[in-house]
Amino acid sequence: RGKMRKKVWVNQGDIILIGLRDYQDAKADVILKYMADEARNLKAYGELPDTAKINETEFGEEVDGDDQFEFDDI
Repeated sequence: RGKMRKKVWVNQGDIILIGLRDYQDAKADVILKYMADEARNLKAYGELPDTAKINETEFGEEVDGDDQFEFDDI
């Protein structure tokens, strides 16, 4: 199971890599948080869609229920 070594804040708009759990279908682990330059490289290589926004966070927008995650305490 992937585990981030350091505690890192994940904000809305961050590009992260997750690993799906084989034994728990509704859960995933955050493996890596990409820095802005890494995310730009992923976009240039075609790994991210052209509509992906890097370094753009719009505060004050309403978030619908589909984009919310619930994290369990470890």
